[in-house]
Amino acid sequence: MNAPRTRVQRRPVHGVLLLDKPLGLSSNDALQKAKWLLRAEKAGHTGTLDPLATGVLPLCFGAATKFSQLQLDAAKTYEAIAVLGTTTTTGDAEGDVVQRCDVDPGQLTPERLAAVQLQFSGPIRQVPPMHSALKKDGKALYEYARAGVTVERDARDVVIHALKLTLDHTDKAKVAIKIIVTCSKGTYIRTLGEDIGAALGCGAHLTFLRRIDTGGLGVERCVTLAQLEAMPEAERLASLQAPESLLAQHTRVTLDSDNTARFLSGLRRRGHWPDADAVAVFSEAPVALLGVGHIKDGELVPDRLLSPLEIQQILEGTPHLQASGTLEKL
Repeated sequence: MNAPRTRVQRRPVHGVLLLDKPLGLSSNDALQKAKWLLRAEKAGHTGTLDPLATGVLPLCFGAATKFSQLQLDAAKTYEAIAVLGTTTTTGDAEGDVVQRCDVDPGQLTPERLAAVQLQFSGPIRQVPPMHSALKKDGKALYEYARAGVTVERDARDVVIHALKLTLDHTDKAKVAIKIIVTCSKGTYIRTLGEDIGAALGCGAHLTFLRRIDTGGLGVERCVTLAQLEAMPEAERLASLQAPESLLAQHTRVTLDSDNTARFLSGLRRRGHWPDADAVAVFSEAPVALLGVGHIKDGELVPDRLLSPLEIQQILEGTPHLQASGTLEKL
């Protein structure tokens, strides 16, 4: 007879896990796995990363979930490989081949690549791919696509902040383009690869996609699920970044104890501060993140606050693992 399984309690965990998402795993599956490994009560991700993509996926736990929208809106940097001469139904290697054509590498001069690079830099318009989670009449586009139905999609405005195209070859000696792009939210890299292939007159599809940065959080700071799983419990918790790691672009304001209590009650505070659209507000003693707000005409306005309990839990540290195998709050 099997021994009964030890019940593991969820616990309050506050912070950001910079995950290097593996190939083939959905963002939600990666989130649930990390949440289970950390025994966290509350978790959320900062926007999905395609199962066929790898790379930076910030996962928010506890109080950090209050600031996840900031990463949704942040610029992101990707590295991709687009094989030229073949288009597919999905814009990547998973789809069926739609068209093939010969590619002459001699025609892909640096000057031609530079012209196409310029064509797709700055504000551009994209038609979302059918194989995407975007919804039409309450139904995801990929559901229509799987049923063999193509629906009308409106072009969307996106911004390509930086783009670099270089000639490359795959391990099968196919001609390919290496794409390094920093783009606004809502940009489809598969569509960008297809459009670049069309502009070069030969078509293209992606065979590799990796997100290497989101909002200044680079892949070099990430951990993998395998690394997280191999860590002792204490090391897993130590791998979390503080919630304020999501607020690096915010102006920092520090309040004394009297103003801290009032600010946490949702009251506006007055001071000699310059106007600022995004402010991270901290208490003076002890130093602790209180929330975010903005400053207008010398008035600090709270926008999103941590609760006193969340602040206390962050200051006291994360719950520890008991010898019985159950987790207990400090």
